[in-house]
Amino acid sequence: MLDTLDSHILHALHIAPRAPFRLVGEVVGASEQTVARRYRAMCRTGTVRVVGLVDPVVQGLVASVVRISLRPDRIDACAEALTRLPEVSFAHISFGGSEIVCSMATPHEGRMPEVLRQLARTPGVLEVDTRMTLHSYSRPGAAWGRLGPSLPEEAVTSLREHHPPAAPQGPPVEPHEEDAALLAALAEDGRASQATLAERTGWTTGRVARRLEALERSGTLFYDVDLALEKLGYPFSAALWMETSPARLHETGSAVAALPRVVFACATAGAQNLMAIVMCTGTTDFYDWLSRRLATVPGVSGYTVSVRLRTLKKAASLVYQGRLVAPPR
Repeated sequence: MLDTLDSHILHALHIAPRAPFRLVGEVVGASEQTVARRYRAMCRTGTVRVVGLVDPVVQGLVASVVRISLRPDRIDACAEALTRLPEVSFAHISFGGSEIVCSMATPHEGRMPEVLRQLARTPGVLEVDTRMTLHSYSRPGAAWGRLGPSLPEEAVTSLREHHPPAAPQGPPVEPHEEDAALLAALAEDGRASQATLAERTGWTTGRVARRLEALERSGTLFYDVDLALEKLGYPFSAALWMETSPARLHETGSAVAALPRVVFACATAGAQNLMAIVMCTGTTDFYDWLSRRLATVPGVSGYTVSVRLRTLKKAASLVYQGRLVAPPR
């Protein structure tokens, strides 16, 4: 479990992933040196990592959530093969050992992506259920206040004033071949300084700054805070697949995303048109969430649950020049 200062630092990073330690220190009430030391300690233990990502849409890709049903005796072999696929950005084995749930970015060009055909042909695979992600209801940093001690609203406002989130302007800018070193460095460390990025690319810091601004302002490049929530006191994770009517889809999806313990919620294609990831302290906490929290959301007409047994892959994929590159974990 983290103390309040560490929790405030993580909340600040969710609001402004590349904010300087000096600014983070000002809003959390600690020195720049203390914030840097605390952050690096959390990185060393695998609690947090900031990564730079490229919007898959730029490369004509769509995000999907895939449920793979398997024979239990083939779970290990399939899991090993799945984690090697660069298209897969997240994967876990569900409780019971007969299902793997993963997120994937694949081309959308009127035919089944090759990776899905490969999965369907894998020995032991019984069914591949692919659901395209249509809309995300989750805002960066919004869930943090429901997981740990959060910053006061004035601190959040100050962060956004000094380090405002990029507002996409115009169509995404497709990365160039010369951007490869820059994007690879950000995939390893989304908080890498401009001096470090200049060293990795051979560019001047001015050129790095201009290219970052162009990629960020177009919405091509964004940042994600990857947390090991089991280290923060939330070892129980479940994916919920819910049904609602089209007329209530946005209302219900937004309400689910606003619930405590929900770290991600989105609309998907398919009969079960809502999906959410819930983090809890255990089965009792999850039961309480179902019976007291989800029960208050209007429009949920049914649901199924997939409880995480073991995480296989957490690093999100970076996309550039038609290739998907999974940052090292």
